[in-house]
Amino acid sequence: MATTTVSSKYQIVIPKQVRISANIKPGTKLQIVELNGIIQMIPVRPVQEMQGYFKGREIEYAREKKDRL
Repeated sequence: MATTTVSSKYQIVIPKQVRISANIKPGTKLQIVELNGIIQMIPVRPVQEMQGYFKGREIEYAREKKDRL
């Protein structure tokens, strides 16, 4: 597990191993989410980057076609 320290200007450095794993590069926008004291940083990816993400994966739909109106 990687750790970091908050600076006096409330800035943090994302450890190298995390940046590599999450493919975070300079200019990458992060969405910050806090829930019950747990802070998550989620990289904001362009829609074009997600193209083909589900290709070859089996997707389970919430409802069957016959159940739809």
